[in-house]
Amino acid sequence: MRKTILSILGVLIIVASIFIAKLIIDSKSNAKPKAEKVVKTVFTQKVENGIIPIVVPANGNLRAKNRLELYAEVQGVFRGGNKLFRPGQTYRKGESIIRIDASEYKANVQSAKSNLYNQLTSIMPDLRLDYPDIFPKWQAYLTGFDIEGTTPKLPEMTTEKEKFFISGRGILTTYYNVKNLEQRLTKYTISAPFNGVLTDALVTEGTLIRSGQKLGEFINTDVYELEVAISKKFSDLLQVGEQVALTNLDKTKEYKGKVTRINGSVDQATQTIKAYIEVRDSGLREGMYLEANLDAKDETNAIEIDRNLLLENNRIFVVRDSLLDMIDVEPVYFSNKKVVLKNVPNGLTILSKPVVGAYTGMLVKQYQEKETRESTNTAN
Repeated sequence: MRKTILSILGVLIIVASIFIAKLIIDSKSNAKPKAEKVVKTVFTQKVENGIIPIVVPANGNLRAKNRLELYAEVQGVFRGGNKLFRPGQTYRKGESIIRIDASEYKANVQSAKSNLYNQLTSIMPDLRLDYPDIFPKWQAYLTGFDIEGTTPKLPEMTTEKEKFFISGRGILTTYYNVKNLEQRLTKYTISAPFNGVLTDALVTEGTLIRSGQKLGEFINTDVYELEVAISKKFSDLLQVGEQVALTNLDKTKEYKGKVTRINGSVDQATQTIKAYIEVRDSGLREGMYLEANLDAKDETNAIEIDRNLLLENNRIFVVRDSLLDMIDVEPVYFSNKKVVLKNVPNGLTILSKPVVGAYTGMLVKQYQEKETRESTNTAN
């Protein structure tokens, strides 16, 4: 009897559990919320084809157009002058930069001049007797001969007899020997060929200088050149004399330059051509880094957009009836941040800023910048 009662209670509990579970399941709502369509707001612009100037960027370091590397052609002790031979020292044109002690060599030159003078003096009696017609000009030459000054040019010899006589006495040999010594004497002093500044000094006063030794560098600070490398496809577009806009690295100063030379050969490694831009400005210094914008050509019936808007296979996104679509375009020039396109119809609406996750058929809303500004102004 007891087992029967327990069995009946177990069945009742199971039935009650099933009934309660059914009530709980029926009480839950099966309705699912509808997913809302996400409409992204995009920045757009209307296509207006026009003339786009192709500006080729280039950069480089300035170098003085006129520079002089100072080398010694003679040997001697470096003597100090009115100015110290130090970097940054300025010199005027014709001013002595370096003076090497030439006292010993100068004495040899004076000795050679004295020898020439003695030879000329010894032939004067013979000239008076045998060649009275040419005697006056040689007498005048001898009278004007200054041992301390530069040896004057010999009188012009008009006849064969005169040439034979003068040459036979060894006058010509001695004369050209003296001129050679005088020419070498001038190498003991190096003068500034132009106004400029000393940028490098490798010796100091009192140093024993040897022949062939480099002494320093001297530059003209009035004119500089900028060497830039240009792609070979623009080589036929650049012209000598073309004006170029230059800026410094910080974009705080602008300079005007001019293309003065274009190299005729192409660098095989980089496939570029060297162009040289002349620039003048008192604020420039050798070694400064400048950026140049060369006007290569004007591309007609084209537009310019950001490079990150150009997709693979030369396509861009357009907006048609609030949906994104793609069209094929023809890129004609790439810069660091921009790309010039052709074959884009006028009046077409294209994206002006990239959209993350964009795809063809995507529902979008164009950003109305004007309306936003007007509403903001009204609220204020």
